[in-house]
Parts: sequence; C-alpha cells; structure tokens
Amino acid sequence: WWIQYIEPMPDDSTQRGGAPSQRGWRRWLGRLPRPCVLCGQWDNTSLCRDCRQRFIDPTPIRCPRCALPNPTAGTCGACLETPPPFSHCSTLADYRFPWDQLIGRFKFRQQPELAQMLAGLLADAIAQQAGLPRPHCVLPVPLSPARLAERGYNQAWELARHLARRQGLPARADCLLRLRDTPHQVGLDRRARARNLHDAMWVPPEGRRGVAGCQLALVDDVMTTGVTATAATRALLDAGAAGVQVWVLARTPAPAA
Repeated sequence: WWIQYIEPMPDDSTQRGGAPSQRGWRRWLGRLPRPCVLCGQWDNTSLCRDCRQRFIDPTPIRCPRCALPNPTAGTCGACLETPPPFSHCSTLADYRFPWDQLIGRFKFRQQPELAQMLAGLLADAIAQQAGLPRPHCVLPVPLSPARLAERGYNQAWELARHLARRQGLPARADCLLRLRDTPHQVGLDRRARARNLHDAMWVPPEGRRGVAGCQLALVDDVMTTGVTATAATRALLDAGAAGVQVWVLARTPAPAA
C-alpha cells in the first residue's frame, strides 16, 4: 500500500552506472510517511503538522540576551543589570511538555537519531530572528571524556553538526574542551552550578587558532540558569573570539515569583 507514496529519485541522486547514491537514498527515504515522534500520527515529517501548530509558538516574545519570555519584546531587566557575556540566545521552546520528554529521549535514552529533526526545528526558529551576525563556526558545549564515554555521544555535538550543515557552516568539536568531569547539573541552583563549572572549560592552543577573531555559535540542548553557557562563552572570549551567540533547543522558564 505504501508504494503510492514513493516518487522516483531525481537524476542527480544516482551514481555513475545508475546505482542510487547515499544522498539519493536519504532523499528517497525522507519522502516516506512516518509516525510523529510525539503523537504517533502518520505524516511526511517526524513532527506532524498538528503537533507543530500545538507546541511551537510561531512568534515567541523573548529577551534576546537570555531567551526568557519578556512581554516588552526587548532586553529584560536582569540582562540590563547584569549582561551575560554572550550576545544573544536563540531557542525553540520552553523546557516543558512535550519538549522536556523529547529532549530526555534524545539525551538520556540513546536516541541520537532525533538530532536531525530537532536541529531542523531550531534552525527554523533561528531563521525567524533578524539582525543576528552570521557565525563563522558552530561549536558544541563539550562533555568531559568520562561523561562522553558514559553516554556514548555528545548531544550538543549531534545538534551542532546538523545545524552547521543546514547553514553551510563549519562545525568543530575540538575548539572548546571540558577539563574535568563535573557532577550532573540537574537539580542544582545557580550558585552550585557556577561552583561546579569553575575553571572547567578550556580552549586548547590549537583551538585558539580556530576561534580567534571569529563570531561563534555555541550549541546546547537546554539552558537552565545560563551558567554553562556563561562559562563556555568566557573561555571562548578569553581565547580571542570576537563574539558568541548561544543556540539551545529549550529554555527553562524562570521560577514563579
């Protein structure tokens, strides 16, 4: 029954001799219907139209510096009083249902294949924001070697490389390193997170050549207090970066007053 959904591959998707290329197969498979990752409804994309309309706000009003909701559509009071070192933060959504569950699957349940879809959604959100400087390179927030071995992949790198590919930019995972393993940040307040990350980020000598004078995009899955992004940005600026903007899938809402 599904044969009706299959279209012939374009001529440029075949190799010499008529065999389909790897790129051609990806395009061909990408046209097949699949179940939505949230509701299970069949659609021609991994996130169905109904879930996009329900869970993605097309015109979010956020502070451009910290990405927290801000009804004034300008820089929030907290960022005016204490500006973060990064110039801008772009996000797809608040870290709440269903994004918390979807990101949890991506990050903790061995589903790195979700990175391509999530990166595409984040890229669309970034494209809606006018006036952002085009970065020279896309970098992930690093994991320590121990945490990388435990998880098997860095979710920030999976996002970064797909975002970079979509925008025709280079992506590098060797410019910013985490010097030491740090306890999990989940459940820690801002002060504890800051102590946790003190002097944990480092730009090695070979990385300095890749960031000096450059506008950089720093990618992570979630921003909670901004401490991780701040520590990483300061390390990059100290290494000579011209500026850093932060791209995250989700932003944890501020606690209710």
